[in-house]
Amino acid sequence: MRATTAINVSVIGLGYIGLPTAAFFANAGQQVLGIDTDPRIVDSVNDGVTPFDEPGFAALLQHVVDEGLLRASATLEAADAFVIAVPTPVRKDHRLDDRYIRSAVSSIARVIQGGELVVLESTSPPGTTSEMAKYLLSLRPDLTLESGKENSVYFAYCPERVIPGGIMREMASNDRVIGGLNSASLERARNLYKTFVNGSILGTDAKTAEMAKLTENSYRDVNIAFANELSLICAENGVDVWELIELANHHPRVNILEPGPGVGGHCIAVDPWFIVSSTKQARLIEMARRVNDAKPDFVVRRVEDSIASTSAKTVAILGLTFKANVEDLRESPALAIAETLTSDHPDVHFLIVEPHVEVLPGTLGSHSNADLVDLSAIEEGCEIIVLLVDHDEFLEPVSDLNDKVILDFKGVWSS
Repeated sequence: MRATTAINVSVIGLGYIGLPTAAFFANAGQQVLGIDTDPRIVDSVNDGVTPFDEPGFAALLQHVVDEGLLRASATLEAADAFVIAVPTPVRKDHRLDDRYIRSAVSSIARVIQGGELVVLESTSPPGTTSEMAKYLLSLRPDLTLESGKENSVYFAYCPERVIPGGIMREMASNDRVIGGLNSASLERARNLYKTFVNGSILGTDAKTAEMAKLTENSYRDVNIAFANELSLICAENGVDVWELIELANHHPRVNILEPGPGVGGHCIAVDPWFIVSSTKQARLIEMARRVNDAKPDFVVRRVEDSIASTSAKTVAILGLTFKANVEDLRESPALAIAETLTSDHPDVHFLIVEPHVEVLPGTLGSHSNADLVDLSAIEEGCEIIVLLVDHDEFLEPVSDLNDKVILDFKGVWSS
């Protein structure tokens, strides 16, 4: 059996999940190497500075870097365990784009010696962990998946369950599902994650674990789609959807979620497609995804109708991120709505209020008719207010709004 390496865990991909995962492993006493292709992220981590905003995380990162437990690099080295936390985007045909996973596996193949654990954390379709193992063995035919040999490699799948804005609370406390390609792989992965996870560790096979992650987010997507479809029906019938949901939720077995301008983030807006692309049976899941994907178009039409009916020259848009109180813009329906409106209405001045960004993101920054402003700037000279994200800063009306058209797509100011 090979000697233990100086690095206990190498985490490949230092994004919103990979970097906190690396820091939690390090805080548990593991010697951790974080890998990323972006030199700015590598330099930031090595300086002990988090490249993104997450409440409470900056202090943890600074601590583990100062203690010499975590360092970052663009070059992978030998380790006892490799954790892959890279992006898993969806192609236009709604199938997995696995180029980042394959790139990570190729890097591992260059340094692996036998006896290591390889864990995939990235959300993936069922069977991805098995395909990842096959790909590694195609690059390194001297290795084997058979347990107990000097050249054995152990593969497992362990999806994250944390929510942006709550990572420090949930990373260690949430229950984790771990699926191994065999029992030995499961046991090794369980022992690794037990070093920092306080919640229950639920063991299963890799394919079931992959499906569990997709099922969790598809469940939420379907329920959000029901609320969003209700909002469309209510708009057509002149019914206040917020009052309707409040009344319906008084039933002891009804708990309708809140509608919004769409669904964003890298999980709920993406993961259900991995189920849809793997089977012909996912009709409800596919329809829910299409309902939620279509909601931003409905919002744009509502805003455009108001602009036309009022001849508005100035419109305020409140919120760009994919959810409240975070800086995360991934798959954000609010950002897509703002980009469409500013592009399609160059004669309208758009006041963008987003307290979690310092510059206008995406194409908004190139539009001369869009300005990033403070909330107080919309009190005068604004005919329409479009509320897309329920940030804490927006929970109270900013002024006397009687002379303005209010399009509140989160029910923040709904009576």
